[in-house]
Amino acid sequence: MKKTASFLLLLSFLTACSSSKPSPEVVASAQAVASPAPTAHTPHIEAVRQQFAPDKRVALFAVKTNGLVLTGETNMTEAKKALLDRLQAAGISYQDSIQVLPQAELKGNHLAVVTLSVANLRSEPKHPAELATQATMGTPLRVWKQNDGWYLVQTPDKYLAWVDGAGIKLMNETTFAAWQQGEKLLYTHPYGFAYAAPNAQGATVSDLVYGDVMVLKSQSKGFHEVSFPDGRTAFVPSAEVQKYSDWTATRKPTEQNLVETSKRLLGLPYLWGGTSFKGVDCSGFTKTVYFMNGLVLPRDASQQVHVGELIDTKDGFQNLRPGDLLFFGSPAKEGKSERIIHVGMWIGNNEFIHSAGRVRINSMDPIAPNHDAYELKRFLRAKRISPEATLIDLRTASLFQ
Repeated sequence: MKKTASFLLLLSFLTACSSSKPSPEVVASAQAVASPAPTAHTPHIEAVRQQFAPDKRVALFAVKTNGLVLTGETNMTEAKKALLDRLQAAGISYQDSIQVLPQAELKGNHLAVVTLSVANLRSEPKHPAELATQATMGTPLRVWKQNDGWYLVQTPDKYLAWVDGAGIKLMNETTFAAWQQGEKLLYTHPYGFAYAAPNAQGATVSDLVYGDVMVLKSQSKGFHEVSFPDGRTAFVPSAEVQKYSDWTATRKPTEQNLVETSKRLLGLPYLWGGTSFKGVDCSGFTKTVYFMNGLVLPRDASQQVHVGELIDTKDGFQNLRPGDLLFFGSPAKEGKSERIIHVGMWIGNNEFIHSAGRVRINSMDPIAPNHDAYELKRFLRAKRISPEATLIDLRTASLFQ
C-alpha cells in the first residue's frame, strides 16, 4: 500500500470510531468471488448471504464456487440448506463441500467462558491483529472453530472474533451447565484485584474490572471466596462484589441512572475495540453504560443506530432526553452510502458524553466553552433506546445463570 493511503487509514483510526470491525472469516466472505464458470451459482450465493448474513460481523457465510464445487463454511445450517434448495429449484448442478460449523476438531467443546478480567477478541487469529471487541470474565461464548491455539467465538451480542485460547475455558454442554448453576457474583468496582488469601496486601490471582462474573464459594469477614471459570480460586473484598441476582434486581435504566453511570467513566482512555474499564471506543462506551444499567446493546455504532426510536432533531435538540444516543458520520450522497462512524450519549443541557481521545463531555451549543464544532457538523440523528429495543435485558435473561 502506498504511504499516502496508509497515512489516511491511520488518520481515520485516530479521528473516528469505527462502525465495522469484521472478523477475518467475515472478511473472507466479503472478498469471496465465484469462479468465472459456472456463473449461475453466484446470484444464489449472494441472495442467501443477503438473507442470512447481511451483517458480516454477526453471521458467517463464506461460500464460493470452484467450478461445480461449493466450498467455504457457515455457522448457520439453515443458510446452507436455503442455498442448496435454491440451486435445486433452479436446476443448477453443484457438488456440496460447504462446512457447517462448529468444527469437528472441537470434539464437542462448542462453548467457552472468559477466564481473564478482560479478554481481547481480535479480527484475526494472532496477537498483532486489530482489536475487534472485548469480553469480561464469566462471559459465555459460542465456539465455532480453532486455528493454532486461537478460537473463532461469538459473544452474547452475536459478534464474531478470535480469542487466544489462554483467555477462555472450553466447555461442553455438561460442564457449561455446571458452571451456570453456580451462584454468581458480579464485580462492581471500576478496577481491583482478586487475592490468593483473604488479605489485600498479599499476592494476587487476577485483576478485575466492573462486570466480571465469578462463582461464590464461601464468605468470611471482609472477603468472598470465589471460583473462576477455569477452576482457580481467589478472595475478593466483599465491598467490591454483589450477588448477580441482587445486581440485576436493582438495575433501573432511568435517565438519571444512565447519566450518573456515564460519568463514572469520565477520563477513561479511548481504546480501539475496547468495551471495558480498561478502555473504550465510542460504541464500547455507550455499550458499557447501558450494560451497567442491565441492558446489552449491539457492538458497533453502525449497529446501535438500527435500534430504538428515532427522535426528531431537524429543528434542534429540544426533543432529546438524557440517555438518548447521538450518531455522527457522513450522509449518503453522490452514490455513496451513509457512514455511521461515531456515537455519544445525550446528558441534557445541550451536552453529550462520548469517547474521543478519552471519555469527555462536550456541548452542541456554539457559545459553550466545551462546544464540539466538529461533532455538531457531522451529527446525523438520535435514537431513544427502550429496554425492549436492546439485544438482551439482563434483568430477565439468564445469561450468567
